[in-house]
Amino acid sequence: MKKALKIIFLFCFLLLAFHSLPALTLDETLDTLSAISDNKAQFRWDPLLRDGVFNMGDHYGVFSTTAKEGETGFLVFDNRELFNVPMPYNDNGKLIFPENFVVTLKNAFSKSLENDSSRFRITTIVIDPGHGGRDSGAARNMVLNGKTVQVVEKDIVLKAGLILRDMLNRTYPDKRIMMTRDSDVFPSLEQRADMANAVSVKDNEAVIFISIHANASVNSNARGYEVWHINSGYRRTLLDKSKHNYSADITAILNAMLEEEYTTESILLADSILLGLGQEFGKSVPSRGRKANDWFVVRNSRMPAVLVELGFVSNPQDAVLMTSDEGLQRLIDSLYNGITNFIGIFER
Repeated sequence: MKKALKIIFLFCFLLLAFHSLPALTLDETLDTLSAISDNKAQFRWDPLLRDGVFNMGDHYGVFSTTAKEGETGFLVFDNRELFNVPMPYNDNGKLIFPENFVVTLKNAFSKSLENDSSRFRITTIVIDPGHGGRDSGAARNMVLNGKTVQVVEKDIVLKAGLILRDMLNRTYPDKRIMMTRDSDVFPSLEQRADMANAVSVKDNEAVIFISIHANASVNSNARGYEVWHINSGYRRTLLDKSKHNYSADITAILNAMLEEEYTTESILLADSILLGLGQEFGKSVPSRGRKANDWFVVRNSRMPAVLVELGFVSNPQDAVLMTSDEGLQRLIDSLYNGITNFIGIFER
């Protein structure tokens, strides 16, 4: 009899202890999750299926509620991890989240976000529409569709840069899309490079620089697009000596390695943009290929950098392509596809 009473007492004690475990409301759960990152936790709920989703950034945890407190089930995280935990339940119309569920979800988010922070990623894309203001760049009076039209490089590349910026902003709300100019002004070449170099990045972060131009030639038959990158033999100082105290020999080695890295990435970016243009235009517009030169903005931007020539203002076919809304959009789509493809490869 005494043994039976002890068992009953122990059972009641454990039952009371279990029911006294902390549980959180939805708002408390969201606050707990949001405290671990700048990414604010969000929640979606399907009352019909009784399914819920917590997400932070690109990560999410999915669960189904139970009818009774204390029932367990599976928390599915990022479609690759399963956690067997006490499930959230409905208490008088309010969702209640057991502490063990919240702690497990919080730890899963923390681990994934920490992995994200150490992954290489591009945080900033600098778009540089060439020329501007008093500097019109290449310009020609061309007879297009029976009308004499002034085809001006600075206007074409500014319009292209603004549209490209908006497209990239929609795709990458977590990245900074910078313009060296967004109106008809003339920042100097030094100012353009300085804007890009002033972007602050962490060790695992990067910036890319795309300068947009249009070509011209005394030969009106010359046409097509081309992409330039820095000459692989060019040498510059890339390491910030104020941020380390390495010896001169070590500094030279590290600087050479960084130079080679930026050059290689610039070539990959150029090839990706050329691929985007080639896929869009095929043989209808000639590709003049990838070329190397020590253009000022390319050699002075301490990051992967390319200069894109969209076409020739001196060629009637290229002029029509760059001045028509449809043609220019096709060129911008090609740039966009090339840039996003490069980012996808770089960040993977």
